[in-house]
Amino acid sequence: MSRVLLFNKPYGVLSQFTPEAGHRCLADFIQMPGVYAAGRLDADSEGLLLLTDDGRLQSRIADPQHKLPKTYWVQVEGEPTEEALELLKRGVDLGDFVTRPCDASRIPEPAGLWPRDPPIRSRKHIPTAWLEIVLREGKNRQVRRMTAKVGHPTLRLVRAAIGPYSLAGLRPGEWREAEAI
Repeated sequence: MSRVLLFNKPYGVLSQFTPEAGHRCLADFIQMPGVYAAGRLDADSEGLLLLTDDGRLQSRIADPQHKLPKTYWVQVEGEPTEEALELLKRGVDLGDFVTRPCDASRIPEPAGLWPRDPPIRSRKHIPTAWLEIVLREGKNRQVRRMTAKVGHPTLRLVRAAIGPYSLAGLRPGEWREAEAI
């Protein structure tokens, strides 16, 4: 039976078990031999990271060919217009590739969202907004690059769900086992 762990990765933690100077890593939170991350989150991103001991399942979760949707809550600088949201939805030319169409909508600040440590920068005269972006691909720093390209740099990025798995009930640094899909 495959093991699947849902981990709420805190800000500043690496998506690997090997430590690097100045960063905490998965080994600081999870002491279960034989599990590996299925995909990655940058150190400056937070939220759901799946780990498994099943290589085939790991590939299925991480591989965009399987089109497992990944849901992100994104705090951006400024207030995106409908035109900016439409650009995100249609796909954005990032120079080295054009993103696939995705779902993108404005949302209120997610209920129960924990404070980030350290807090995001705050500017008195520049508002922020929250978006929910659902991708079926996941290239390096893609969400950050997409929001910047449409004029709204990402301030905070939280992965809320991967397919049927969600962060529900997990505080930063907590994990729990789940049934394999």
